[in-house]
Amino acid sequence: MEHLKPSPPNSSPLTPLGFLDRAATVYGDTASIIYNTTTYTWSQTHRRCLQLASALSSLHIRPGHVVSVIAPNTPAMYELHFAVPFTGAILNNINTRLDARTVSILLRHAESKLVFVDVASRDLILEAISLFSSPQHQRPILILIEDNTVQSLTTSSTVEFQDTYEGLINKGDSNFKWIHPNSEWDPIVLNYTSGTTSSPKGVVHSHRGTFIMTIDSLIDWSVPKQPVYLWTLPMFHANGWSYPWGIAAVGGTNICFRKIDVETVFSLINRHGVTHMCGAPVVLNMLTSSPENKPLQKPVQILTAGAPPPSAVLFRTESLGFVVSHGYGLTETGGLVVSCAWKGKWNRLPATERAQLKARQGVRTLGMREVDVVGPTGERVKRDGKALGEVVMKGGSVMLGYLKDPEGTWSCLKNGWFYTGDVGVMHEDGYLEIRDRSKDVIISGGENLSSVEVESVLYGHPAVNEAAVVARPDEFWGETPCAFVSLKKKTTEKEIIEYCKKNMPRYMVPKTVVFKEELPKTSTGKIQKFVLRQIAKEMGPINHNSKM
Repeated sequence: MEHLKPSPPNSSPLTPLGFLDRAATVYGDTASIIYNTTTYTWSQTHRRCLQLASALSSLHIRPGHVVSVIAPNTPAMYELHFAVPFTGAILNNINTRLDARTVSILLRHAESKLVFVDVASRDLILEAISLFSSPQHQRPILILIEDNTVQSLTTSSTVEFQDTYEGLINKGDSNFKWIHPNSEWDPIVLNYTSGTTSSPKGVVHSHRGTFIMTIDSLIDWSVPKQPVYLWTLPMFHANGWSYPWGIAAVGGTNICFRKIDVETVFSLINRHGVTHMCGAPVVLNMLTSSPENKPLQKPVQILTAGAPPPSAVLFRTESLGFVVSHGYGLTETGGLVVSCAWKGKWNRLPATERAQLKARQGVRTLGMREVDVVGPTGERVKRDGKALGEVVMKGGSVMLGYLKDPEGTWSCLKNGWFYTGDVGVMHEDGYLEIRDRSKDVIISGGENLSSVEVESVLYGHPAVNEAAVVARPDEFWGETPCAFVSLKKKTTEKEIIEYCKKNMPRYMVPKTVVFKEELPKTSTGKIQKFVLRQIAKEMGPINHNSKM
């Protein structure tokens, strides 16, 4: 069989972009996007994306160029996941909550040729562009995404913009032939990490990896044809875990909206018959903690990831009628590559035990070759649910690497594995459980403490709304747990500590509890522990002599 080799008919480059062509053929007259009073069909979305790609090509956007977008979950944000790579360019979604200085740094690092700007981010982008001081950093073309639900702008405030989003679409040719990748390894997206543990890095994914991630995500979550998908997960966060392309593949309906609030979420669920949605654990906590929540009229599938969810939050979410699936992934994997695959026999367990099992990250998805937990020398840790190690993985959706950062790329893509920087354990049944980021492990008196374990107990306290635990310097123990807590109702530091003493080993009990109205978060809902670590550090070391 040695004469049987790859040839053009059997080796077409894999890409998720063709999903839109198929959706227009199969689901052409059904709703693709609903936003306020606007509805598009898949035929209309297909035509609009082709026209936009045509107009971008007329602006000399070419294969390999980076086109950036800063926008919430609006129709434009969805369409750009197809329209930009239709030109061969690389899509770069930017977090809307970043400050102007950081946005300026990212645009310069990415060498963005053009930026689509939502009307609400206009001032942010203009300030960011004003920081382009060096002649070598060419200012990108600016295109304004208008929205009649947002306060209108004066003529003077739009002078910096070359055109509007709808204006570009109207200038484009609907017969435009989109540019297929020459190689499936060609880049399709550039995503900057959330910066929860360090400075953002530019993660580059290929057409091949994104195709695999998209198909894998649909299979693992058992997404049926024509779901109604509510965009509670920002599309700028790892491209919405690949679901912009995935919902096109199954001809679903995208329910878009600008900003999450509990009343709006429940209203949209009921109005449109939402079947699926995604969100970080903070979204689940928000939905279940609000007095405005109410039991669902019919079950809604919700996929959560982004941070280890406390079992108490999972329990409350399911009690409202949500069917929670839990997974794990990183910006570097393009979506979720580990999921808590559910076993039927677990349904016979008490609700609290089910929630504890579902809080585990789980097993590799079909698109991953292998996921493991290894020690410092690369050896497998014991499968006992106790031995800590670093989570490593290999598979088709792992990134190409970090943009302009070979050292950073080599440091995590080594020995045949992607080293995630996450600390976890492997249980006897082969299910992975994340315990911490490597930087979040607290070493107290020689013991390695998982901040996630402490947080999980804290979330069980009836007065606790949110909790994050970091290391605080301690003159005797080296480090001890410091808990930052936001409250639903009044309590005291002493009560919190006494509760912890009853529910966890003594050495894990926080020695300090700090109450805050709200914990600092990224736009994707992850608590920014590096901010809290700095606060704990500035509090100074605990001096046990001073307490005697």
